[in-house]
Amino acid sequence: MSAKEIVKKFYKSDALIDSEVMKDYLHPDVLVEWNSSTGFVEHNYNSLLDLSNDLSKAYVRSKVRISHIISENDMVSVRYDHFVKTIENPREEMLLAHFFIIWQIKDSKLFRGYQISQLY
Repeated sequence: MSAKEIVKKFYKSDALIDSEVMKDYLHPDVLVEWNSSTGFVEHNYNSLLDLSNDLSKAYVRSKVRISHIISENDMVSVRYDHFVKTIENPREEMLLAHFFIIWQIKDSKLFRGYQISQLY
C-alpha cells in the first residue's frame, strides 16, 4: 500500500475517536508536532491514544473531509476539515476545525506528523 493510501485509509477510519483503531496506524515511535489556535503541543504514541479516547467521550461520530492530498515518496500532505457529532446532539454535524498536516510514513505506519489547525 502506498503512503498516500495509508493516510487516506487512516482518515476514513474511526481512528480519531477509537484508540483501538488508532493503534493500527501509529508507528511505536510516532511524534506529532502540532501548532494549533491555542498553542504548540507534541504528541507521542500514548498521548495520541489518550487524545483519541478523550474525543470518543465527547463525540459519537467523526468525519474527515479531505480537500487536498499530495504525496511524494514517504511524505503525504493533507488539508482537511474535521466534522463531529456530539453525544448531546447526535443528529447535527458540526465543523470542529480546519487542519493541514504533513505525514511521514515508516514501516507502513504514521511516523512523523507536522500539523497546524484552526478552530472553526
